[in-house]
Amino acid sequence: MPQHTPAQTHRCADCGDFQTVAVTTGTRHRDGSRATVRVTCHTCSGSGVAPRTASVFGPAKAGAAC
Repeated sequence: MPQHTPAQTHRCADCGDFQTVAVTTGTRHRDGSRATVRVTCHTCSGSGVAPRTASVFGPAKAGAAC
């Protein structure tokens, strides 16, 4: 029976697999097409893969009040 293998890469949580998007500026070119700006995710630099980071809150401290 086959076993599941966990993914070796960590998907970027900020862009959600949309590394580069085209955003409309609201204006139109002379031919009627929309003017767009290409925006790349700053977290993963357009790769779609983010480096694994430590916990957001860091390690728990002994004796810390909740």
